[in-house]
Amino acid sequence: MSEQFDVIVIGAGPAGYPAAIRAAQNKLSVACIDGWKNHDGSYAFGGTCLNAGCIPSKALLESSELYHRAQHEFATHGIKVGEVKFDVAMMQARKNKIVKASTQGITGLFKSAGVTALVGTGKLLKSNAGMHQVEFTDKDGKQQILSARHVVLASGSVPTELKTLSFDGKDIVDSWGALEFDAVPKRLGVIGAGVIGLELGSVWKRLGAEVTVLEALDSFLPMTDQAVAAEAFKQFKKQGLDIKLGAKVSSASKGKTDVTLKYTDATGEQSIVVDKVVVAIGRRPNTHNLLAEGTGVDIDERGFVKVDAECRTAVTNVWAIGDVVRGPMLAHKGKEEGIVVADLIAGKHAEVNYKVIPSVIYTAPEIAWVGQTEQQVKASGRAYKIGTFPFMASGRARAMEAGTGFCKMISATNDDEILGVHIIGPMAGELIAEAVLAMEYSASTEDLQRTIHAHPTLSEALHEAALAADKIAIDFPNK
Repeated sequence: MSEQFDVIVIGAGPAGYPAAIRAAQNKLSVACIDGWKNHDGSYAFGGTCLNAGCIPSKALLESSELYHRAQHEFATHGIKVGEVKFDVAMMQARKNKIVKASTQGITGLFKSAGVTALVGTGKLLKSNAGMHQVEFTDKDGKQQILSARHVVLASGSVPTELKTLSFDGKDIVDSWGALEFDAVPKRLGVIGAGVIGLELGSVWKRLGAEVTVLEALDSFLPMTDQAVAAEAFKQFKKQGLDIKLGAKVSSASKGKTDVTLKYTDATGEQSIVVDKVVVAIGRRPNTHNLLAEGTGVDIDERGFVKVDAECRTAVTNVWAIGDVVRGPMLAHKGKEEGIVVADLIAGKHAEVNYKVIPSVIYTAPEIAWVGQTEQQVKASGRAYKIGTFPFMASGRARAMEAGTGFCKMISATNDDEILGVHIIGPMAGELIAEAVLAMEYSASTEDLQRTIHAHPTLSEALHEAALAADKIAIDFPNK
């Protein structure tokens, strides 16, 4: 193996592996280092997203939603299925198969692109004679010093642990552990009502668990438009998720077969007894053993690697991308940063438009948004207008038994620019792409009004929301 490369990428998650592949596509010699180790002792590329996050969670969400629909919805369609049973082991086997195919796909992509894939860990050392040095430790503990003109730090993030609740890998687990349950817990406590907590809580609730979600904040989904948050809270409560806001967990004590959680809320100290606890209070940048002393790379007060708008660190030709830097911890944000950095290294023009990064919560109903919330636009002082269209008025949604939720569009009054789009309803994560594309090209509300949408489709909701902004909606009364 060569010890010198044009580019070394540390991390092969959704930020690192695209950076490595694009750099190779740009005719650069590339090595990508990753040491993700699975519970069974095997190693895989793909980072948290493919191994213990985005992909496995969506597999479980799909399985659990089908089970829920078979129990509660199929009869409405005239489909009689009799007693519906669920096999957790088979569900987990299916999930694992999907994960394995995804991670093996990364290995194949590296081979096809000509990326040198290295299984182990990488640490950035001091530069030497204009070249950057990386200490590579393979999975067997053998060390080697590699050098490169450019180094890209893409080490991702790890779950945040409550000081009062240490993970034990069995009864008190992080998000990865919650994806590995071999049986449905009768009582599940979820700490944190963010994206991860709601998705995992939804999975096990659909499969029969009694789920209590404890959220320290007094507000629900504060990062979303508050009209969407209010609708989501109503729907999740209707589904049986017991969401307690302003509930600050103070301690946990383990019994022989259960866990007692103590928390305080507006009425004082409370406690609940559950069988399993999932701690989903967020993630923090993973910089453990990433940097040697004296590299010159700066870390901010929150643990993120400091970078400029183009993901450059304070050290020339050292870059950082993905969850380890500022901005939303989203796989697609990291992927775009990786591609942009690889192009910048190759001398090409490239940039990330951080104003139009979509976010999705894969619950049922799904929640998706891009751009500013109504609260943010109002605070900015810019005059705006709003168009809203409910899915109950969509023929396609009604045919799908999915009439819950709405599409909301926020536009500027003066020049009609679309400022934000917020969706709660069926396939919201797919529908938001149209809004992202529109905003990427600075489209106006009128542009969407004059774009022909196929009928009947869910995408007509965006069209009608755009029309509603000017009070000319066709399929729902204008207010």
